[in-house]
Amino acid sequence: MTQIIIQGPQLTREMAADIAKNLAGVLDWRDSYAVITNTRHAALTMLRQQFPVDINVLPTEFEAEHCRLIVMDMDSTLISIECVDEIADFLNVKPQVAAITQAAMRGEIDFETSLKQRVALLKGLPVDVLEQVYNERLTLSPGAELMLETVQQAGIKTAVVSGGFTFFTDRLKQRLKLDFSQANILAEENGYLTGEVVGAICGAQTKADFLLARCTELQIDPQQVIAIGDGANDLLMMAEAGLSVAYHAKPKVQSAADTVLNYCGLDGVLGLLQRA
Repeated sequence: MTQIIIQGPQLTREMAADIAKNLAGVLDWRDSYAVITNTRHAALTMLRQQFPVDINVLPTEFEAEHCRLIVMDMDSTLISIECVDEIADFLNVKPQVAAITQAAMRGEIDFETSLKQRVALLKGLPVDVLEQVYNERLTLSPGAELMLETVQQAGIKTAVVSGGFTFFTDRLKQRLKLDFSQANILAEENGYLTGEVVGAICGAQTKADFLLARCTELQIDPQQVIAIGDGANDLLMMAEAGLSVAYHAKPKVQSAADTVLNYCGLDGVLGLLQRA
């Protein structure tokens, strides 16, 4: 049975009824979101342009009640900043680094090359600056804590996998009680960044492999996983999951994902799971 989830800060019961009428479907109002079923047609493109809410069709093969793992990107997904851009600001090279970041997220340059270029620009920066970025600039995306607390209470495992850095993912893992994490290690010497990454880069394929490895470890099927991301380097990971969520994402990611959250915070995942 096709299920369409409608949600967003501006959603009203009247708006939901109007959308259901356009879709010739049955409306089930749930206060913070709505579910429409038994639709005879789904002209969603025009409705998405008309109404300031997230309208998503759940894949028929995804069964929300069987979800056992949520895997998230970090930068601009779990958190609201791009850590490498903010680190670069302390060397006055943020515009150069941010331009490379955006090109990589749009898929215009491969992630591994982009990361090497950006990290090279950080050479000579005191390691203490990373602590400043974490304490003074890093903020969680709206709804992140509510979403994580709700799914964790339901027994769903949570993970962050990032093309960013372990300095931040390790702290977020502990702070948010995540079960798994993986990211890149910044090389340092005598208290300064060397401009290099230690070991293999955690890029697009590594993210996908991370998701599949966690499935093996937990003895679950990838169909029981939600993957959330915003950039091109998340696409391989998202393709492996039972439900992919493009979170305030680049156009290339939005067009490839099963579902898109443009108006909701990360708590919109709860609507997709029908747990809000």
